[in-house]
Amino acid sequence: MTNSIREIEGNEVIFIIGSNTKESHPVIANAMIMAQRKGAKIIVADPRKSAMCRFASIWLRQRPGTDIALLNSICHVILKEGLQNAEFIESQTRQFDDWKMSIEEFTPEAGEKLTGVPRAKIIETARLYGGSRKAAIYYAMGITQQVTGTANVNALANLSLLTGNIGREFTGINALRGQNNVQGACDAGCLPNVFPGYQRVEILEIREKFEAAWGRSLSSRPGIAASELAHKALDRSIRAAYVMGENPVLGDANVMHTKKGFEALELLIVQDIFLTETAKLADVVFPSACFAEKNGTFINTERRVQRVRKALMAPGQARDDSWIIAELSRRMGYEMSCSSPEGILEELGSLWPALEGISYTRIESRGVQWPCPTKNHPGTEYLYKGGFPRGRAAFTPAAFVLQNETNDTEYPYILNTGRNLFQYHFGSMTRRVPLLENHAGEAYIEMHPDDIARVGMQNSDRAKVSSSQGSILIRIRSTDRVSPGTVFIPMHYAEAAVNILTSDRHIDSFSKTPGFKITAVRVEPVRKGE
Repeated sequence: MTNSIREIEGNEVIFIIGSNTKESHPVIANAMIMAQRKGAKIIVADPRKSAMCRFASIWLRQRPGTDIALLNSICHVILKEGLQNAEFIESQTRQFDDWKMSIEEFTPEAGEKLTGVPRAKIIETARLYGGSRKAAIYYAMGITQQVTGTANVNALANLSLLTGNIGREFTGINALRGQNNVQGACDAGCLPNVFPGYQRVEILEIREKFEAAWGRSLSSRPGIAASELAHKALDRSIRAAYVMGENPVLGDANVMHTKKGFEALELLIVQDIFLTETAKLADVVFPSACFAEKNGTFINTERRVQRVRKALMAPGQARDDSWIIAELSRRMGYEMSCSSPEGILEELGSLWPALEGISYTRIESRGVQWPCPTKNHPGTEYLYKGGFPRGRAAFTPAAFVLQNETNDTEYPYILNTGRNLFQYHFGSMTRRVPLLENHAGEAYIEMHPDDIARVGMQNSDRAKVSSSQGSILIRIRSTDRVSPGTVFIPMHYAEAAVNILTSDRHIDSFSKTPGFKITAVRVEPVRKGE
């Protein structure tokens, strides 16, 4: 998040897109509802009627995969009606004229035709967001888990730059992270092309800094994305994998292909707190301690570095993740100079100025948000107060293209995936809780009543859902939360794993993320014997 959770209650306009906030981020959703009760206006852009629509002044029900057309059309209206922040554009941005030309065709009439959102609602949204200087954008994986995910985020950035709703309190472009410490993992360098602190591996000066700190020569070549691992395992360019705290056999797109790739490896190591579906394929399993069984830090979605304290003893032979990694490294011939969580934080601060001023002493009772470059720095509640680190921020044209997964006669429905309130991620923890299982322990597909009738079925019937990747059996749930022609399946259930259906054929060219949110499927009655 560029801004802070605290600031949500001070927003005048809250624009939620690609986020089922009430079910996926309920604490943040509660802050949004408090803001709404104080007079804030909420805009929700979502093909599915999420729980936040109940609190929204405007619900934009765009067709799946048309986010760029919607955002470009909103920007078109803001410009046409003179709601842009001309002073901010002049002093803080660049490439405005080129970008302006790129959205000329996205009139509200064109936006309606492309997205299905009525012209009047596009105009109303533009006036509401464009008319406020305390407007904030909140987005999640509904935006990023598409083959146009990077362009989607660029389109959001353009909207924020156009109105100057960035670099000030109560504004911002706020990515809502999917799991605890996802932010921290990325900050610490768990990405294929950067060292800790998003410092790129191909830059010589950066590489030399880390080589000096770690006493080893380091590659200048970026690693591979997680979405590429199965392909490279099958063509033998990767022979071993070390999976930590992740369950790709349920989480990857086209999981049957992922499973084949993992089975083809010469060595698979999995480090986790439970024997997940991926761990069951492993040659070696390292049992690790959960968050309540170890000391350390998490960095949450608002960039706040927080202490985690050990409350329980880890069971059996389970060990801290940091201990396992350091011990494995030692046995392979490299003695790490620091292996304790506190020492690791100190090392990160020595190599990345944004964490340099944060120590265990400072965060004893309350976390601090990075950047925090000195021990006397209070931390940074919102980014870009003094301008952008690379000078003027660039407007980036976001071209709208129809996504490859579209309805056809063989697969006439568009599948969206996501979460529900009662389960978490792929269920490795929550599905072991009887109370949650009693309430939400069965997989389901949400389908519009008209579509259910069209396939000759009824609510609660079991259906076979198929895509070009595979099929699952699942129970139908009749609802108008989805529009005709679209369906929704939550991601949590291994017995009806939705990622058997999703495709890895088409990915975002920059992030390498597959299009989890848009998959063409067929729904039909279950035949005898299935």
